[in-house]
Amino acid sequence: MDVGGRPLLAWSLAAFRASGAVAMVVVAAPPGHEHTVERITGELAGDPGEPGAFHPVVITGGDSRIASVGHALAEVPASAELVAVHDAARPLVSPRLIAALFERLAGEPAAAGAIAATPLTDTVKRATDDGLEVALTEPRAGLWAAQTPQVFRAPILREVHDTMPSETATDDAMLVEAVGGRVLIEPAPPENLKVTTDADRRLAELLLADRG
Repeated sequence: MDVGGRPLLAWSLAAFRASGAVAMVVVAAPPGHEHTVERITGELAGDPGEPGAFHPVVITGGDSRIASVGHALAEVPASAELVAVHDAARPLVSPRLIAALFERLAGEPAAAGAIAATPLTDTVKRATDDGLEVALTEPRAGLWAAQTPQVFRAPILREVHDTMPSETATDDAMLVEAVGGRVLIEPAPPENLKVTTDADRRLAELLLADRG
């Protein structure tokens, strides 16, 4: 999907390249779309002979989000200390936010991860099982909407992917939390939205246009 004149994925790749915080990027492509993703990453790659050149690795993703992350982790060198997970559907991620997450986790050795998140501003209702009635209103104080990037200590993320049931996990922080890992919150702007609907796409285009 094109957003603001370039593929959705390209915006995130450009932000990671500009952050200066990553040495390698692995993109898990939907099965059957590897060549399309390779074309997008190739347009952003630097000169192979250039120091620090940006050359994303494209692999085939799995049948779920968590499975795709597991496949991508297999490509990350064992020597890596920190690893970030990001949804390509969040094209408004900024280089500053990416760098801040790495810096936050690196500065707190006892923590297992750090995630981008924004405080909830809507009142949250929990529904009955049939979804037709309000069961209760959740206090929103202290509630945050998790985003990506999410940065983790690589050995811990590998361990939870290898050993934890992941069918119901909607992000990697859930797996780390389940084994008692301490996960930090890095405040992020609501504009770091996930493009899920056509309305999201139109809003993303407006926000990206404002960046110039």
